[in-house]
Amino acid sequence: MFSLEIMCDPAHRDLLVADLWEQGSTGITELDDSHLRAFFEDGCDRQALLGRYPQALARDEDARDWVAVARDLMHPMPVGSRFFLVPEWCDDPAPPGRFRITVNPGLAFGTGVHESTRLCLEALEDYCKPGIAVLDVGTGSGILAEAASLLGAHHVIGCDTDPVSVAIARSRVTDCFVGSCTAVRTGFADLALANISPEAIVELAPDLARSLRPGGILLASGFERQEIDWVKAALARIVEVRQKGSWTLVVAAVDR
Repeated sequence: MFSLEIMCDPAHRDLLVADLWEQGSTGITELDDSHLRAFFEDGCDRQALLGRYPQALARDEDARDWVAVARDLMHPMPVGSRFFLVPEWCDDPAPPGRFRITVNPGLAFGTGVHESTRLCLEALEDYCKPGIAVLDVGTGSGILAEAASLLGAHHVIGCDTDPVSVAIARSRVTDCFVGSCTAVRTGFADLALANISPEAIVELAPDLARSLRPGGILLASGFERQEIDWVKAALARIVEVRQKGSWTLVVAAVDR
């Protein structure tokens, strides 16, 4: 068995994890905010992996159950006041008053562990009202879309440019499609979610606003403190700013 230590941008960590699983990793651990260690059986093509991840450092490992080791690092966790995130290999019931959401780390962005995902879940508790229409842009694993449904949203649509993410998200919310919010009709949503990169938020800002009804709310996250002014400048009226660690969420309102 061998491992690869890989440096990664925190904003793209979950996408890297998903790719490592697809390449045959038997377990992945997070070393710090910018480094992962992925474990592979000896039958995997080490040279091909080093070619795919040219900055990775390879190391021979002793024989251990690295799947169990990696899984032991993630446990059920409460988020906000309404949600309880549970890895798919656990059967822990949700505490009274909380919604249980199953997560499968590594398949798509949105395991609930990342600070930006937790920021969005907590903001949903405050801004997602029963009966509203919700648009989840860059839905990833569909956790935020599922959370909106659990909170009583009447119509929830998710979109993502990654077909793998959409396939996973459809197991949570049926109305998910491959593509961007440019395909969403004007004034569809009362609430839009965009837990994506700051570049994508800025680029899609006009269509995010267009997709919202007058008085609609956008929850935008996926960016760090130093990027907040850039994101705010692209959005409509800022209602609130929330932060967790180095990550930020902006609440913006559409007045038109």
